[in-house]
Amino acid sequence: MKILKVIALLACVFALLLIAAGTYVKMALPDTGPPPDLKVKRTSENLENGRYLANHVTVCMDCHSKRDWTKFAAPIADVYPGGGGEVFNKQMGFPGTFYSSNITPAALGNWTDGEIFRAVTTGVSKDGRALFSLMASHRFGRMDQDDINDIIVYLRSLKAVDRKIPESQIDFPVNFLINTMPQKASFVEKPKPTDTLRYGAYLVNAAGCVDCHSKMDDMGGLIKGTEFGGGMVFKMPGGVLTTPNITADATGIGSWTNDQFITRFKTFASPNYTASRVAATEMNTPMPWSMYGGMKESDLEAIFIYLKQVPHINNTVILFKPVIN
Repeated sequence: MKILKVIALLACVFALLLIAAGTYVKMALPDTGPPPDLKVKRTSENLENGRYLANHVTVCMDCHSKRDWTKFAAPIADVYPGGGGEVFNKQMGFPGTFYSSNITPAALGNWTDGEIFRAVTTGVSKDGRALFSLMASHRFGRMDQDDINDIIVYLRSLKAVDRKIPESQIDFPVNFLINTMPQKASFVEKPKPTDTLRYGAYLVNAAGCVDCHSKMDDMGGLIKGTEFGGGMVFKMPGGVLTTPNITADATGIGSWTNDQFITRFKTFASPNYTASRVAATEMNTPMPWSMYGGMKESDLEAIFIYLKQVPHINNTVILFKPVIN
């Protein structure tokens, strides 16, 4: 009987600890501090840098616009991009159903620059809610503050899109753990392009290459040791797509030349390129080729140089397995 009492007491203590932890997570987090008192500088130069980043490096416009999945690489379908509403669901490997936010002035018009800055760099919304890590604040918070400011300038310039976005539905336990995801930013100074390796690392972080070209756990987190080795799975209508290995291993891009890497991207940015239609049974990809293809060749080269020196991972990937009826 004494043992049973001890077990019961331990169970009660454990339950109380769980309740206390849950209350703390729900009530005290996220805690990244108040939004900064910020008024970004609006110049034509800042606007153009923000446009370049948002469309071709951080590709904000890719996630925050509707995409045409009947075409290869699902190019943006919106006449006026940024209105949000794109769906990210369990079939794509996410713990729930998430809808990208409207980031045009129709939705952000009553946000201060500081509130946008905090959301982008720490993952906390205007009202203090935690944003799921699909909104890659963990990467953007490691960029140069001036680049983030320029993106804000660009977002302010967008055509307002009046679109109501459904509320995201988050699976348990991520609906609890989401409050632990926001983190304080740790900004860096943007390296000079002449410092090719460090500049390439900066661009790779901003572009989020590691987010898709690594294996993910059931919580949507990156599995350590798989970085850039491919293996993230997307269940597409026509079959299962697995992201390729982009390390310099022989099973990745080890045999690629700099010119081959750049050409692979630039093909999709050519004025003569038109995205082909993809049948429901054929392979498609979430990789926004035409957006990344708009990167400067020198930036693509810096990315290639950086990827060539990350740890090699031996991982042969079958890119696409079609549905067999």
